[in-house]
Amino acid sequence: MTTVLLSASGAPGTAALLRGLRENGERDVRLVGVDMSERSIGRHLCDSFHLVPAGSDPGFADAVLEIVEREGVDVVLPQSSFDLPGLAAARDRFPVPVLVSSPDTVHRSNDKAETYALLQRIGVPTVEFRRVAGAHQVDAAARELGYPDRPVCFKPVFSSGSRGFRILDSTVDRAHQLLHERPGSVAMRLEEALELLPDEGGTELLVMELATGGERTIDGIADGKRVVLGHPKTREAMRAGLAMYFVTLEDEELMETADRIVEELAIEWFFNIQLVGELVIEINPRVSTVVYQEDLNLPWLGVKRALGELSDEELVAMRTRARPGRTALRYFDQVEWDQ
Repeated sequence: MTTVLLSASGAPGTAALLRGLRENGERDVRLVGVDMSERSIGRHLCDSFHLVPAGSDPGFADAVLEIVEREGVDVVLPQSSFDLPGLAAARDRFPVPVLVSSPDTVHRSNDKAETYALLQRIGVPTVEFRRVAGAHQVDAAARELGYPDRPVCFKPVFSSGSRGFRILDSTVDRAHQLLHERPGSVAMRLEEALELLPDEGGTELLVMELATGGERTIDGIADGKRVVLGHPKTREAMRAGLAMYFVTLEDEELMETADRIVEELAIEWFFNIQLVGELVIEINPRVSTVVYQEDLNLPWLGVKRALGELSDEELVAMRTRARPGRTALRYFDQVEWDQ
């Protein structure tokens, strides 16, 4: 029996990840979920569940450590970008492997401005950007990047998923948005955004050129110097900021790009690199949505590597197992219970 603790067990990818770990084809796995919300789906799908502080809380790592010791956990698998800094800083205090990169790697990956500057430095195509704060600087940066003649976008320097992401487009039809679109549209005019921001200071933002084209990601396991196992996939059919449809690809050029990024950032364990068109727009040093195969279960293979049951060279030998065209369709489900 192997016991795995999964953080952020209310995240959208939880159900599939838990199922992937259970259906490993080798042994029983006991799953311990932790989350800051009692409404987390992990409460219902895991074998054991615990409330913990938010990942940004100074007490988060200590709370997880106490649960690790109480539950006899063998491996800690973080699932949220917000949980990474605290766990990275404390990983050497844990008696079991915590599948997280170093604090420096986590910080450099989560700081989007530093990410883009790093990509430009190593010659990986990425977006043009300006790091700013306050309405005056947002206005100036947007116009430097081509607004109103072409759309631009912005998001907080430190963010996860699509939180805070907005497209600034001078052609937005506000009446059409009001009457025909769902709440939460990400497109707005620059003038609307400026009304909501303080004149100076406030949250640091990245104002960027708007990358266009198909979305792809590279998922894998790294050793701090290279990708030991992974593959690219498409990222399609967006709903509520989440991709819902994925198809695995064979693309050696993308894998070479991933190797360069992994080496520069010294990424360990799981990672996810996102591209729009030919531009890299995000690097997540954590597990993300996985396309599973019966003979290539990335999360389970990462757990076995952490337990010392698989070497990196054995994982490298598994690269040929990835089947191009393997497709995943994400969907919504629900559970019921009596109070």
